[in-house]
Amino acid sequence: MATKLSISKERTAELVAQFGKGEGDTGSPEVQVAILSERIRNLTEHLKVHKKDNHTRRGLMMLIGKRRGMLKYIKDRDIDNYRQLIKTLGIRDNI
Repeated sequence: MATKLSISKERTAELVAQFGKGEGDTGSPEVQVAILSERIRNLTEHLKVHKKDNHTRRGLMMLIGKRRGMLKYIKDRDIDNYRQLIKTLGIRDNI
């Protein structure tokens, strides 16, 4: 479930290894989208239990907006990479 960091360091390292271009590549848009998607999943699960937690809901909406902007950036640069990324992460194509 969601911890204080919302995503563990181990899980972040796994996502960096899976989506990154190199070992310490945490800044590429693909890695950032993967990490944001994991945080969004955790917060969504939290909100299923705590329906009236509007502070978390606002944070979730901000994360979704940030991820949407990064996905738009990836789509504008490389459409094939974008399609593969959303298929891997299980995200709908609504951009």
